[in-house]
Amino acid sequence: MQQTSKKDAYIALTIATIAMAISFMVWASLSPVSNQLATEFGLSASQKSLLIATPVLLGSIMRIPMGILSDRFGGKKIYIITMLFTLIPLALIPFASTYLFLMLCAFFIGMAGTTFAIAISYVSTFFPAEKQGLILGIAGMGNIGNALAGLIIPRINANWGFDWVYYTLIIAITVIVIIFAIFAKEMTLSAEKKTLKQSLSVAKDKNTWYLSLFYFLTFGSFVALSNYLPAFMGDQFSISAVNAGLFSAGFAATATFMRPVGGILADKLNPTKLLTTGFALVAVMACIIAFSLTQYGLFTTMIFLTALTVGLGNGIIFKMVPMVSKGNTGAVTGFVGAAGGLGGFFPPLLLGIIKQTTGTYTLGFILLSVFAVICLVTVWAVYVRKPAATA
Repeated sequence: MQQTSKKDAYIALTIATIAMAISFMVWASLSPVSNQLATEFGLSASQKSLLIATPVLLGSIMRIPMGILSDRFGGKKIYIITMLFTLIPLALIPFASTYLFLMLCAFFIGMAGTTFAIAISYVSTFFPAEKQGLILGIAGMGNIGNALAGLIIPRINANWGFDWVYYTLIIAITVIVIIFAIFAKEMTLSAEKKTLKQSLSVAKDKNTWYLSLFYFLTFGSFVALSNYLPAFMGDQFSISAVNAGLFSAGFAATATFMRPVGGILADKLNPTKLLTTGFALVAVMACIIAFSLTQYGLFTTMIFLTALTVGLGNGIIFKMVPMVSKGNTGAVTGFVGAAGGLGGFFPPLLLGIIKQTTGTYTLGFILLSVFAVICLVTVWAVYVRKPAATA
């Protein structure tokens, strides 16, 4: 932890969290308008799913180098540079006239998703270890950008048109960059500069991969469902784009606000036992969802209980991240965050393919249930059973 005033620490936390929220709005900006784009460009279900998932790909893979760069050069610098870069695809999207060009813009919009790794690396240096669960949970509330995208973007699109969706995001990014540059302090860098090999050494720690597996489920479910629900609700229940966006926003907001609660619980209780319970609940709820796709009331209830559970899981897992390698928080965050992001990339693609080939989404949610069982068995075998056996 760097020596800094409490005021500077909380200013850094506040600005980094708001910046992540705006960046995540950018990251999720195509999902709320995906049905409109599918109509305009004549897209199939799988093409629409690919468009929704594409920003998640770069936003996931690049979390590893961005986390390392943040540790090495300072989170404030890397944060600002990353947000400025996102202005390029945002400015180009209104001019997209082909699916290929739209996909290219979608790919580079993915850089907005890397701000998660930067924010965690940056914020963690300002606070002591005993507060990490709560503080990283608060920082992770920047995920609320997914909810804001579902809530705000359909309304901007309906009232002012598609182009103004992206003009508004350009203005928001520009304003937060200026605020960040003026008011936030840079993190104190380690006197010993780590080489790339040293930063990547966290990949040799099996705990990095276990946490990545768990985050693939929890954060992956959060991203995948937040991004895919607008299209899903329109297809499955024929509701309007604005109402579908509102539903998606409710899901994302629920998961986001439960994240710091998960961090607080993990500060006070055994995080691995909490994860065991959480994974069991996800397995059961995903199975119920699979067979309630035509029952609006039961479906929505299970979806929001899933949001609550994966939100808690996200906070619990990131309480454990600084314990893996204290000097390489950015690198560990990058690996685990990348896994979570990829967990949000594949499900929309899979759901699109399953829907196109079987006519229903049932198999997709059954597979989610199976994966939750795999995570449940893993966390129990590695973290719960072994300590008990050696006690």
